[in-house]
Amino acid sequence: MKTLRVYITGTVQGPLFKKYLEEQGKKIGVRGFLRQMEDGRIEVVMEGIDDKVKEMLDVCKSGTQHATVKDVQAIEIKFQGFEGFKIFRL
Repeated sequence: MKTLRVYITGTVQGPLFKKYLEEQGKKIGVRGFLRQMEDGRIEVVMEGIDDKVKEMLDVCKSGTQHATVKDVQAIEIKFQGFEGFKIFRL
């Protein structure tokens, strides 16, 4: 099992990108959350088996038609024990 805290920067503030990440996280099978930070970055905290976490990290790096990812920083953190994968609203 692996747990990552990921920060995504770029043109990623729109609701469609966050919804896309939520859908992909559920589809891939990682657990955790994502949220828009006050500085415009998106924070994603995810955990699961190594291959699934890597797959979701690749999704975070890819962007979409309406979201351009400039940088992704990932930090391995302690296991959190999340259930599900959802968007947190500030």
